[in-house]
Amino acid sequence: MELYDLKQEEERFILVGIQLGDNELAEESLDELEALARTAGAAAAGRLIQNREAMHPQTYIGKGKIEELKDLIWEEDASGIICDDELSAAQLNHLQQELECKVIDRTLLILDIFAAHAVSGEGKIQVELAQLRYRSARLTGLGNSLSRLGGGIGTRGPGEKKLEMDRRLIRERISRLKRELKEVEQHRELIRAQRKRSNMKVAALVGYTSAGKSSMENVLTDAGILEDAMLFSTLDTTTRVLELEGKQKILLTDTVGFIRKLPHHLIEAFKSTLEEARYADIIIHVVDASNPQMDTQMYVVYDTLRQLGVEGKPVITLFNKQDLLAEPGHFRDFQADYTISASARTGQGLEELKRALSEILQKDQVYIERLYPFEDAGKVQVIRASGQLLEEEYTPEGIAVKAYVPKEIYLSGRV
Repeated sequence: MELYDLKQEEERFILVGIQLGDNELAEESLDELEALARTAGAAAAGRLIQNREAMHPQTYIGKGKIEELKDLIWEEDASGIICDDELSAAQLNHLQQELECKVIDRTLLILDIFAAHAVSGEGKIQVELAQLRYRSARLTGLGNSLSRLGGGIGTRGPGEKKLEMDRRLIRERISRLKRELKEVEQHRELIRAQRKRSNMKVAALVGYTSAGKSSMENVLTDAGILEDAMLFSTLDTTTRVLELEGKQKILLTDTVGFIRKLPHHLIEAFKSTLEEARYADIIIHVVDASNPQMDTQMYVVYDTLRQLGVEGKPVITLFNKQDLLAEPGHFRDFQADYTISASARTGQGLEELKRALSEILQKDQVYIERLYPFEDAGKVQVIRASGQLLEEEYTPEGIAVKAYVPKEIYLSGRV
């Protein structure tokens, strides 16, 4: 019997963008949109960019360009188009009526990728909540488009059945998901409170998607997180203990990658995850130094952090992927307290990062020299767990200790 290898046909899309005024970033933004499409399992069959002062309120691009786009879709035998911005319900409906093909915007594409990559219960709730919020405002248009065109990009996650629900059912589902997410957030709050009581400081890895945050956490803590060149390969946060000099420990946690034009739905849905950066004591900003759009990506990260209210914290910027540069790069981030050239692949800069973390922790610590009676040996254990034990010597009179301890522990009299 002859066996046939059945492979799902790859969807092909025309990428559509708008260049507003003198802004010359349209091509770069479409490059990123193409990478997003590849991550979702689609191919870019062509591109169309229109120079405009503002988006057309009804059709996104001008009516003249729609005819050109129709011809391009037919010539390239494309499944549909992907627009580089979030479309309103009116824009979505008009484009579908004019083009008679699948119409996807940047937000729906990112949501589709998130739906494919969500692993934990929290991640799945967050993705479904964001999808339903997005789709409730576009229910009619999306339902017509996707029911006519079948599966593929834009149909993962809640699924087509939910697209056929009326708005009341969707509102009920959103309310239920919010309650579930609230329970998860309360659990996360308990974990944060436990961390605070243990006086263990937290450093959050932030950065543009695919900057190498997961690789960095893996090499520092053996976290075992999935590493992938695709955008948004990991969504769920992972927290691990990182041991510094003097057996001092710090918690290292990662966050979902940032991206330009990050949809509001995602910022809202992933707030509890993104707030890991807000509640952290130190921010480690991982930058892909090999990316030509490095400066733009750094701006996006800092802008997103400001939106989340993450300000006034010590920042260490790691210019990662130095191994991919033809020549060693000398970079500077004027918004950071420390700037380090690094490579998760070769280990470059990792010891410098640990020293920087130790220095930051020491600024909030008190140096002590004490002789503890043997019955107070528990206090030495507190120092070992929460501070930096420099010297420990057992003498006939007791335990002689030189150490750095957090100010709050010092003032509490626990040491």
